[in-house]
Order: sequence, then structure tokens, then C-alpha cells
Amino acid sequence: MAQTIEGSVVSIDATGNLITDITADQLQGVPTNETVSVVCDEHETIGIYSHDHDQPEMTFIAMVGSHSDSASESTLQLVIVGESARIMLGIDVGTKVVVTWT
Repeated sequence: MAQTIEGSVVSIDATGNLITDITADQLQGVPTNETVSVVCDEHETIGIYSHDHDQPEMTFIAMVGSHSDSASESTLQLVIVGESARIMLGIDVGTKVVVTWT
């Protein structure tokens, strides 16, 4: 049976990353591999990465923390590598985010 955590986008940082209210503590025990899905609006990404990921430019990813914003280091962020997720996806503060895994 699938398990879920629900949250929402609570802010957008200077580079356009979507900062959620889903904390690293809530994600303890959640897999970070292809068995986890993160959905925001109609956009989905698979897996959860750390801030030192090596994903290619223009890839939509979920990650915990950011080396550039200490205030959001312990929350889930939605990012388009090298671009503004806010602009590219058209997501605003308040949009629902759902993490699902099996």
C-alpha cells in the first residue's frame, strides 16, 4: 500500500526553487530512489536528491536542502536544475505537493 506525505509550496527562493513545508524530519525513512514520487500541480519527479546532486541542466528534481539558502536546508524543495522552477512550471505559493512511496 502506498504511503503519502502532503504539504504545499510555502515560498520561492531567489533562483526560483519551490520551497515546501515538508521537512527533512517528515522524510526520515522515506526512500530516495525510484520508488518515491513527488507531484506538484501536474508535474511529477521520481526520487529525492541531496543538494550535491549531479543531475543535468533542465531536469526537474526534488531535493532536501540547498547549499545557497540555509533557511531551507531542512525542507523539501522542487528545482529545475539551472533554471527557475517558478517560471518554467508556473507554480505559485500555496500549490499542493504530494510525496508518495511504496
